[in-house]
Amino acid sequence: MTDQHLFAPLQDLSGALVSLVAAAAGAVVSVHSHRSRSSGFVWRPGLIVTADEALADEGDVAIALPDGATVAAKIAGRDPTTDIALLRIERTELPLASLGGAELAAGAVAVVVGIEDDGPTAALGIVSRAGGPWQSMRGGQIDARLDLDIQLRRRSEGGLALDASGRAFGMAVFGPRRRVLVIPIATIERVASRLESDGRIARGYLGLGLQPVAVESGGEAGAMVMSVDPKGPGALAGVHQGDVIVAWHGEPIRHLHSVLRALGPDSVGRTVTLGLRRAGEMRQVSLTIAERPAA
Repeated sequence: MTDQHLFAPLQDLSGALVSLVAAAAGAVVSVHSHRSRSSGFVWRPGLIVTADEALADEGDVAIALPDGATVAAKIAGRDPTTDIALLRIERTELPLASLGGAELAAGAVAVVVGIEDDGPTAALGIVSRAGGPWQSMRGGQIDARLDLDIQLRRRSEGGLALDASGRAFGMAVFGPRRRVLVIPIATIERVASRLESDGRIARGYLGLGLQPVAVESGGEAGAMVMSVDPKGPGALAGVHQGDVIVAWHGEPIRHLHSVLRALGPDSVGRTVTLGLRRAGEMRQVSLTIAERPAA
């Protein structure tokens, strides 16, 4: 057997990966915001999806396109809870990302395609974890848990995560300790569609400024009310500054994050029962969650 025959499978794999990256790169763009660079992709004509966490909170936003042009972008909407931001540009003829990869299992090959100033970037790895729906630390509903065992460049965050067929199954983002997660296509379609039409995702609002505290009895956790919006749901329910919320709908509060996660889009309009400690006495109040006012 000749050396050429020995290396043919690797050459075939290398060629296939190069072709896969090249095909996807036409829809991947570089997102420039204040002191920040990341990747994004063309979701619909004139609309770019990128990672919200990588997008600066202030300043102008520009998009560097694969053809070398740079165009101004306007923020159509942001949802920090799912790490999705939607940008609007005037160019509507750009190729769209090929979305809708197959359902993946742990061990499946994955390629992340991002972009830097001098061209596309690529990272090869595997799906290290595949699971069902989950809720982010900020209360966002993510349709599937997909972790990647992959080394991702910082500017590739917001790029496309591709399966072995070259179809995108989501957007690559950084999780805690720079672990690479994928925001799946189903979540992107749901959230980006709402951002396109409404500019925001509704979030529940208590009208209370909360700080985690330890409750004396048993060392359990609670949330102390540090401030009360006089026109907010908390004030209407009779919650006072200095109260300590120890139960939410009959369940002990184990961490303040559990309260924040309960304030997702579906929480607006719900009535919950809060267990409070006030001056050493237990009380219960009914509070109807409102929609968080626009910033």
